[in-house]
Amino acid sequence: MNKRIIILGAGESGTGAALLAKAKGYDVFVSDFGRINETNKEKLTQAEIPFEEGKHTEDLIFNADKIIKSPGIAPKVEIVQKALAKNIPVIDELEFAFGFTKGKIIAITGTNGKSTTTMLTYHLLKEAGLSVGLGGNIGKSMAGQLVNLDFDWWVLECSSFQIDGFADFKPHIGILLNITPDHLDRYDYKVENYVASKFSLFKNQDKEDYALLYTEDKLINANLSKHRFSSKLFELKFEDIPSEGAYANPSGIIINLNGRKNTFAQDLLTIKGKHNQTNAMASILTAKLAKVKNEKISESLPKFKSIQHRLESVGNIHGIEFVNDSKATNVDAVYYALDAFTKPIIWIVGGVDKGNDYSQLDAVSTNVKAIICLGKDNEKIKEYFKSRCPIIEETQSMQDAVKMGYKLSKDREVVLLSPACASFDLFKNYEDRGNQFRLAFQLLEREIELKKISQSC
Repeated sequence: MNKRIIILGAGESGTGAALLAKAKGYDVFVSDFGRINETNKEKLTQAEIPFEEGKHTEDLIFNADKIIKSPGIAPKVEIVQKALAKNIPVIDELEFAFGFTKGKIIAITGTNGKSTTTMLTYHLLKEAGLSVGLGGNIGKSMAGQLVNLDFDWWVLECSSFQIDGFADFKPHIGILLNITPDHLDRYDYKVENYVASKFSLFKNQDKEDYALLYTEDKLINANLSKHRFSSKLFELKFEDIPSEGAYANPSGIIINLNGRKNTFAQDLLTIKGKHNQTNAMASILTAKLAKVKNEKISESLPKFKSIQHRLESVGNIHGIEFVNDSKATNVDAVYYALDAFTKPIIWIVGGVDKGNDYSQLDAVSTNVKAIICLGKDNEKIKEYFKSRCPIIEETQSMQDAVKMGYKLSKDREVVLLSPACASFDLFKNYEDRGNQFRLAFQLLEREIELKKISQSC
């Protein structure tokens, strides 16, 4: 009899895992407590995979040999707790997919910057002509792709939720960019539990593997000695020069590897800010470990386009740059965004507060010229910044926020959407918020152009 696998959650990762399990001969059943979107329903139906939605039927679930759950389902959810009590293994889609690839894994985690680093690493390897796939917490599921093809390399963005579902998963190159308190409701409100989750990315590595860590991050530095690395450790730094690893200075990104120094000029980078230099260090060092030549890296870096909703320039009107950083849903991400600009900033901020401590922004908010609060409850933001910023406006309309930003700004200034908050008060998600920012910019640009035409007639 075929082994039975139950999939909890029929999103991108769950559906991908179901398709791969079916292709490998497992008895598969999918259960989603919410509603399954029509596209995924069609995929499951075509693959003849039975499913249910709007409920979890225990009789159909607890006869499983293994459960693959969506990263969004907390371990404390009743159905998961009952499965664990019955000694049914509960794993992540990436853990399952790992068993079916012959490729080498590059796994990237961190509270912030992992999407940019994942995309830049993928870009450098792809441009170099390597056989490389992209997955994890970004793009298409790894499991779903493995139904039809495998790659020599996989570049995977890994959230802490996904890492928590790893048992045998072993990255050849593991990257930890930074750690700041986030999602603590999943970790008993203990930052040490969240830190342990991030560091466990490296638990299965051996001497043939590599661990890349930004060791000047406070929480990484404070916990480094508590964790044993069987892999070769490379440090990413600014202040000190590692004997092997990467560092950055005004001349560029420098890679120290195998006794050789490789320098990549700063003007090759298309991504802004000190945090993106950390991301670039990690990506370039990874490319070097994958045997990509310096010339190919230097050719590829200027071709990289920033990912959507992360310090994404959507356009320029009369010298005023409009920047979409909707993915910045916590204060730490906003710190990096504000620090990326020396120009005066009109800052659009707000949404569903996640217990933000805005004092963390004191050092970088001095160049904020005006604040536009975009959310249903802006009192916390207004109260903190009322004595720190001369202009504070508020609205619940993205179109109004963009127009306000334009009116408050002038040539060589920046209108920055960097919310520090979740988006669910006014928008479907951070992508919807960012897309509405881009649309509002386009409407404003068109309005100004039509006004110019009418005045010339």
